[in-house]
Amino acid sequence: MSEVRHAASPAAAPGDDFSVVAAIDALDVATRAIAGELDLDRVLQLIVDSVRELVDARYAALGIIDASGRIEFFITSGISAADRAAIGPLPSGHGLLGLIIREARSYRIPNIAAHPDSYGFPEGHPPMRSFLGVPIRVGGAPTGNFYLTNKTTAPEFTERDLRLVEMFALHAGIAIQNARLHTRVQRLALVDERIRIGRDLHDGIIQGIYAVALSLEDVPDLMADAPAEASARIDRAIDRLNLTIGEIRQFIVALSSETVDIAVGARLASIADEVGLLSTSALKVDLDLDPAALARVDVDMTREGATQLVQIVREAVSNTLRHSNARRVTIALGLDGDIVVVTVDDDGHGFEPGAPRGAGHLGLVNLHDRAMSAGGSLEIRSAIGSGTRIIARLPLLPAEDSA
Repeated sequence: MSEVRHAASPAAAPGDDFSVVAAIDALDVATRAIAGELDLDRVLQLIVDSVRELVDARYAALGIIDASGRIEFFITSGISAADRAAIGPLPSGHGLLGLIIREARSYRIPNIAAHPDSYGFPEGHPPMRSFLGVPIRVGGAPTGNFYLTNKTTAPEFTERDLRLVEMFALHAGIAIQNARLHTRVQRLALVDERIRIGRDLHDGIIQGIYAVALSLEDVPDLMADAPAEASARIDRAIDRLNLTIGEIRQFIVALSSETVDIAVGARLASIADEVGLLSTSALKVDLDLDPAALARVDVDMTREGATQLVQIVREAVSNTLRHSNARRVTIALGLDGDIVVVTVDDDGHGFEPGAPRGAGHLGLVNLHDRAMSAGGSLEIRSAIGSGTRIIARLPLLPAEDSA
C-alpha cells in the first residue's frame, strides 16, 4: 500500500524481535475479538478501540463513508462524551480526513499542523500532533478510514505502526462486512416473520372468526321463524369459536417456542438474499413458500429437521450456482399430509444423475444424507439440457406429539 512519509523510520533495535512478536500477538487478540461480534454498532466501536490500543494512540476514530465518499458515521475512542459534544458536528471530510478519502492511501505525519492539507481544528477540539491514517476496504471498494493521533510512547507513529494498522484494516473490513450482512439478514427475518404472522392471522384465524360472524347475522330472525335452526347455528358458532381459541393458543405457543430462533421462511429468504449479494452471479432466486406449510414447519418440525431442510436448500442452491449455469432457480415449500415437501428447481444445463461423479463431488451425497438424517428422502430429477429439480420430503411431528 502506498504511503507518504514525512519522517525517517527509526532504525531497528536489538530488542525489536520481542516487540514484533508482541505486536503480532496484539493484532491476533484484536482480530479475534472483532471476529466474534456481529452487532454492527458494537463491531465499529470494538474496532476503533482495538486499533487505538494496537499502536498506543491517545485518540482514534473510524470514519465510515457513503457511496459519494462523504463521512456518514464517525466513531471515536479515547475522547470523552463531553469533549466530543464540545467539538460540535461530525467532520465532513475536510483537511487530512478528506485527503485519505480522496486518495485512498495511508499517511503517516509527524505534525498535523505542519502539513499543507491540514484544515485546523474547531474550538473545543483537543490538541493533536502526530497522525496516522489508513483506509479500510471491503471487496476492493473503500468503506472507511482509520484516523489515529498522538502516539503516547513516542513523538510520532512508526512505519511498523503503519503496517500493523494496515493489516488490522483488512480484518476490520471483513468484520464490518459480516456485521452488515448479519444486520441485513436479521431485518429480513423480522420482516418475513411479520408478514408470516399477518398472513397466518388473516388467512386462518381472522377468516374463521369472520365466517362465524356471517353465520350469526340472521339468527335474530330465525329465533322467531325457526328456533331449532337458530339454536343449531348458535351451537355450531360456539364450537367454531372454541376451535379458533385453540388455534390462537397454538399460534402463541409457536411464537414463544422454537420460533424465537430465525423462522424457516426467513432463513430461506436469507439464502435468496445471499445469492443476490454476489455481484458476480446472474442467478435469480424465486421463493414459492406456502404459508400453511411454513406455519406447520415452524410449529411441528423438530429443530434438527428444520435445520436440515434449510441446509438442503442452501446446498442445492449452492450447487446450482456453481455447476448449472442457470439463470433462475425456484425454492418451493409445500405440504403433503404430514410431510413437508421442499423443491429446488433450476433452468440450468442439467446432468445425468446416474453418471459416475468424481471423488470431490460430494454435494449430491450430502443432500441425500441430510434428508435421511431428518427421517426423510430425497429425489433428483435432471437431464442434459433440461435443468435440475431436487425434491426433499421431510416428516413433521405426528399431531399428538406436537400438541
